[in-house]
Amino acid sequence: MSTPAIEVRGVTVRYGEVPALENVDLTVDAGRVCGLIGMNGSGKSTLFKTIMGLARPDRGTVRIDGGAPVTARRAGILGYVPQSEDVDWTFPLSVRDVVMTGRYGRLGITRRARRADREAVAQALERVELTDLADRQIGRLSGGQRKRAFVARGLAQGATVLLLDEPFAGVDKRSEATITALLRELAAGGATILVSTHDLHALPGLADEAVLLMRTVLAQGSPDAVLRPENLARAFGLDVMNRV
Repeated sequence: MSTPAIEVRGVTVRYGEVPALENVDLTVDAGRVCGLIGMNGSGKSTLFKTIMGLARPDRGTVRIDGGAPVTARRAGILGYVPQSEDVDWTFPLSVRDVVMTGRYGRLGITRRARRADREAVAQALERVELTDLADRQIGRLSGGQRKRAFVARGLAQGATVLLLDEPFAGVDKRSEATITALLRELAAGGATILVSTHDLHALPGLADEAVLLMRTVLAQGSPDAVLRPENLARAFGLDVMNRV
């Protein structure tokens, strides 16, 4: 049996006395897009931070390709596209500069970009359709363009496990379609994608499987199976059954 790309076993995370995650079990195999769904406060962002090795679980373990998250992050295997509110958009960096930060682990002590680094950045910008905006300050992009820039950072990094925290929130239809097509393409090439989203209607077209979270995993399986009304009622309340 192959090693899962993402493996979370019995993870519990508490903020003081408040539980954010309780006994979470989750595995995602290579070459899969997994959609993570749950209401606000369900623990999705905490789960991302724990998988990244940025939050230490009180109990349980996380493995990325069989190793520790910090090892995967330092090796450039693990990439992360944060929520918009987690980024300082006033910082004086161009789009190209932001994407180049994905190459920092490869630059050596001089932090001087080489030809291979510049080419990787150029290719990543082209794949997310931002080549013409490469010199624009990152905060001057639209919401969808900003998300595409951070996806490009993960591409330039060469990440094979990519976490995206609400990449479709507040984006235009073009960016949504571009990101969705790119994630499907990456998965077809063997990458592993874990993406949180509130768009339940678009989930079957985006993901191979889905996970329903409410501090613990309520359901995991095909999008159609996870989106059954009885599952959604447990996570969101009975009124969601009339809207999905």
